[in-house]
Amino acid sequence: MVYLAYIVMGFTAIQVIISLINMLFRQNMRNTGTEEALVSVLIPARNEQANISNLLNDIVQQDYRNIEVIVFDDQSADDTAEIVLGFQDSDSRVSLISSEGLPEGWFGKNYACHCLSQKATGVFFLFLDADVRISKNTIRKAIHHAKMKGLGLLSVFPKQSMLTVAEEFTVPIMNYILLTLLPLILVNKSSFVSLSAANGQFMLFRSDIYQRILPHLEMKDKKAEDIEISKLFKENRVKIACLAARPDISCRMYAGFSEAINGFSKNVIMFFGGSFMPAILFWTITTLGFIPVFFTQGMTGLAFYLVSVAAIRIFVSITSSQPVLKNIIFHYPQQFLLGVIILRAARNKLRRQFTWKGRNIY
Repeated sequence: MVYLAYIVMGFTAIQVIISLINMLFRQNMRNTGTEEALVSVLIPARNEQANISNLLNDIVQQDYRNIEVIVFDDQSADDTAEIVLGFQDSDSRVSLISSEGLPEGWFGKNYACHCLSQKATGVFFLFLDADVRISKNTIRKAIHHAKMKGLGLLSVFPKQSMLTVAEEFTVPIMNYILLTLLPLILVNKSSFVSLSAANGQFMLFRSDIYQRILPHLEMKDKKAEDIEISKLFKENRVKIACLAARPDISCRMYAGFSEAINGFSKNVIMFFGGSFMPAILFWTITTLGFIPVFFTQGMTGLAFYLVSVAAIRIFVSITSSQPVLKNIIFHYPQQFLLGVIILRAARNKLRRQFTWKGRNIY
């Protein structure tokens, strides 16, 4: 058990270091730059009547005016298309295209993004999920950042809006995993493919590079296509960057407990290289690690361990623009639910059955 305690303490120390690096080396997008290149804002939408008007309002009010906005209606059963057509009537920059059906071998979002890219004419392609919100200068800042850094792909993890306790128990889990395992600065600075990350909610591509690689076509059958695309770009020696939780880009990812559990189980294993064993080990060490520490190091060792855990939560919360105190208090409920999410993912894989937005994606 002594060796287990050493493993736990060593892994916790690594988490402290990585989360501190992510806090200290947060990358910012400056509010500067001139309006030159045409930007294609591309939005896949399936049953998004509750969200699409908010996002379109944000986009048409951008201070960067040289844009075209294309929405792909992916066989919505609600009023998504009608809402977009209303914007199209009032702003010539907005247009709607509609799906004629999902081809064999494709996941819905990947196909929607690929179809959008074939209609786009901009120098940059900005893919946004329909539930994202952006401030009025977001596009200008993102374009400037991509140009200044020479990026072929810029991705941003939005600040997550959490309106219920159930969301506070679940939504911070993904940030906790990402920001304690991967120094995001190395996504940009390192050429190692393993140090890749992206978030499909906000992905800005240089269009010439996108059209050369065709990433959504290459990843047409991948559930976590955003992470796979970031790896693909690094394999092709394209410079990429991934930014954590910018407050001017926000999203309410899941509205409630069951939706969050179901949604995160879709891609949680991809944070661990697509393997269940590292996911289980991560959960075991971060949830039950206090046991060998207490029995071998006593109260002094346990106190040091708990202070380290609290420090990790502080660093991650600051980097994620999330409430620090709540994430410390909710540490063990979140850890418990991470176990539930991993088990749900394992069950889905064994059954080869997972339904998302009315489609089975296995």
